[in-house]
Amino acid sequence: MPLALFALTLAAFAIGTTEFVIVGLIPTIATDLGVSVPSAGLLVSLYALSVAVGAPLLTAATGRVPRKALLVGLMALFTLGNLVAWQAPGYGTLVAARVLTGLAHGVFFSVGSIIATGLVPREKAASAIATMFSGMTVAFVTGIPLGTFIGQHFGWHATFLAVSLFGLVALLGALAFVPRNIPHTPPAPLRRQARVLMQPRLLLVYAMTAVGYGGSLIAFTFLAPILQDIAGFAPGMVGAVLLAYGVSVAAGNVWGGRLADRKGPVSALKTIFLLLAAVLLVLTFTAPSKPLVVLTVLAWGAVAFGNVPGLQVYVVQQAERVAPEAVDVASGFNIAAFNLGVAGGAWAGALVVDHLGLTHTPWIAALVTLGALGLTVLSGRIDRRAAMGQPAAA
Repeated sequence: MPLALFALTLAAFAIGTTEFVIVGLIPTIATDLGVSVPSAGLLVSLYALSVAVGAPLLTAATGRVPRKALLVGLMALFTLGNLVAWQAPGYGTLVAARVLTGLAHGVFFSVGSIIATGLVPREKAASAIATMFSGMTVAFVTGIPLGTFIGQHFGWHATFLAVSLFGLVALLGALAFVPRNIPHTPPAPLRRQARVLMQPRLLLVYAMTAVGYGGSLIAFTFLAPILQDIAGFAPGMVGAVLLAYGVSVAAGNVWGGRLADRKGPVSALKTIFLLLAAVLLVLTFTAPSKPLVVLTVLAWGAVAFGNVPGLQVYVVQQAERVAPEAVDVASGFNIAAFNLGVAGGAWAGALVVDHLGLTHTPWIAALVTLGALGLTVLSGRIDRRAAMGQPAAA
């Protein structure tokens, strides 16, 4: 593997860790900063919102900046944001730090994908992108549990210092190994990107993505409080449960991809959303039992992100039909829809905890996930009608 590609993978690992490591630290941060658990949960929501809103705007604005210079700048911004979080004296500063790092995240994957494909022969382009994105998977398996462990034993500030060090190593790797002459086509202007959002078929897929992930995040954002306050785990055990969850996520991604290849994206997504809703409903009843909640969390991880391959394949298929000139833009908006779902789910979860209580997050998450299932059924029905030459609304 080219060393430059390793630097990109390390950067993806750091970014994946910093987005979701908050999940394991919410009780610790809430106690230390003197804020409510729902307020601490909004740190997940605000980060994801920065990614979703900042990605198309900053990607278009930096389209003519050389790729290496932009990558180095993004990793510098990411590292700075985590250093600000490390030194954050209060909640407001921590929010500002999350927004900074979210903006860097929003542009990184589009830039990183271009660089990754420029590092290898054309026939290995897909493998290079998959290698870079594997950093996100590794973040779930090791980065988030490790960050949670560090935060609970050395203080949550130390977690952000550790992540900033990974960011710094990735920055230095980009400086040393990424070539200066990476070719790239400037991204589509905002007007052309906006035209993608006027396609009803693509909007339906984006709604499936946002609602599907948003449902899961209603409960996932508050997994650490569920494990501590309802199941009765000691804080030090939360990282171990998150490690088990991460291993399950990695296996679920592979299973989800194979299922989408075998059954087609719509059939695979219907299966996965149905299983996800079922697992979240079961969590409502297993949360008070330590052994049962661990088993439920393992099942949750297996289906929580198994829909990623199917959704990405499906949005590309739809874009090739309705917006063939902007397939890359359409695919990028699906990432934005994911982060809108994360933001909305974390925000909705905070409202549930605030007004109904922690125990109600799993079953409400299940109901919202069933909404994603309904949207998927509707989309499949429209596809069948279009294949038979019938009007979509018939």
